[in-house]
Amino acid sequence: MKHINVLNGLEMAAEEINQEGFEVDGKTYKIEIVALDDKYLPNETGVNVQRMISENDPIAVWIPHSGGVFATQVFNEQEDLIIMAQTSEPRMYEQGNELMIGVSPQYNIWPKTFSKYMMENFGNKMALLPTNSQYGKDWINVIKPVWEEMGGEIVYEGEIDFAKETDYFTVMTNALNTNPDVLFVGGPSEQTSLVIKQAKDLGFEDGFMVMDQAKIEEMSGFLEEGYDMLNGSIGAYPIEEYNTEASNIFVEKYKSVYKEKFATADSSLSYQSLYVLVESMKAAGTVDKPKEIMDAVNEGIPNVPVEKMVIPLNEINDVGSLQWEFNAGAVKDGEVISVPLE
Repeated sequence: MKHINVLNGLEMAAEEINQEGFEVDGKTYKIEIVALDDKYLPNETGVNVQRMISENDPIAVWIPHSGGVFATQVFNEQEDLIIMAQTSEPRMYEQGNELMIGVSPQYNIWPKTFSKYMMENFGNKMALLPTNSQYGKDWINVIKPVWEEMGGEIVYEGEIDFAKETDYFTVMTNALNTNPDVLFVGGPSEQTSLVIKQAKDLGFEDGFMVMDQAKIEEMSGFLEEGYDMLNGSIGAYPIEEYNTEASNIFVEKYKSVYKEKFATADSSLSYQSLYVLVESMKAAGTVDKPKEIMDAVNEGIPNVPVEKMVIPLNEINDVGSLQWEFNAGAVKDGEVISVPLE
């Protein structure tokens, strides 16, 4: 679902921007969105981006997974193409790519807050049951040392191949046999919701630490019991819970346009980041000089209309990561509560 949510957010922003267009250096421009499906395969990402460069001459390309970002980093600077990297993988900044904007918050902002909340409310024994993707493995490499440094114990290490497994009984039974206080779970939202349901069906009533790929609002939509089934969970705070004028406008419009139950952070981040790019072009006075546009991002951010600032945005930092004001969200008694980041 993530790639669809990203595309939807971009298309919604483009439609709004194109109603009047935007002016740069005395000329009015409009946004054209070109979408190609890379099936989450990095080699396909590279092929698609090269095709876009040849056929469409884009100024920027949104890529919603780390493998695709790494594949495109090989050539984007030579091609004068800005990567809008909508993945929370911190390693993508290690290349020092000067034409990349990190749209999503890095996932290493979550572990300390998640761990503190889980330990205070449930206990310090955790079983690991994430997706078996590289993203899941990278998350484990971050959460394990934080959990252990804070006095926690890892009592079980497993993983789930969501592409092949639809019944989680065996792996869940094995994990619960170690008597954990907390289950670390994550992957696509629908499958993650079913993992939590399986745990609860087997009698587990403690905490769930949910990696940021899964969205708790989406997960609730896949469960008959909604948020009640997710009691004890902590993950990224849902957009719908912000309850600001900008967030309410965005959520209602998004649900109406796309006939969805929920608007997620993925759609909001792509929506807002297109506005950031446009304001950066206006500040730079150019639509076709990527380095000058990159240099103008912090000048452009304050000019994003207030009613489009769904999630508050402060700046882009030195490595190219947009700095959003995110909180964690925990589910208690069927309601989502805000948990400030540590």
